[in-house]
Amino acid sequence: MEIRPATIDDAEAIRSIYNAEVTGSVHVFDLVPRTLAEQQAWLADHAGAHPAIVAVDDGTVAGFGSLSPFRPRPAYSTSVEDSIYVHADHRGQGVGKQLLTELVRLAGDFGFHAVFGRIVGHNEVSIAVHTACGFEMVGVEKEVGRKFGQWLDVVEMQRLV
Repeated sequence: MEIRPATIDDAEAIRSIYNAEVTGSVHVFDLVPRTLAEQQAWLADHAGAHPAIVAVDDGTVAGFGSLSPFRPRPAYSTSVEDSIYVHADHRGQGVGKQLLTELVRLAGDFGFHAVFGRIVGHNEVSIAVHTACGFEMVGVEKEVGRKFGQWLDVVEMQRLV
């Protein structure tokens, strides 16, 4: 498995993985699938200190992850939020953990102090991956999202770098 920076050529593979979650799960709070142009714009926004990365297995994008600003106000600038997504065919193979480990390393390299994961409350796999990578639960936001007729909690996890 190769973990590398995402490129514009990865846009369609990333979009496919992401849109499967948008349309088929409550793990993503987006309600409308991304277009290719929107995914390309997202990739352009995830450069520099807020990178997007991919896990590639035999030439196929098996998953992706990114760092994003935690909050817009300046005092939060030393904190980031992680996101990781793994293609259904590659789950249970450690892809998510490899992606998150690399994102934490990159966060440290870019001088960030805190990394947050915001995870839909019943996503035990993502919570376990974050725990395995040294994150601790710091709170639960009750019923802050609604999708497919369900109220959704968000578990907030944090790791200092």
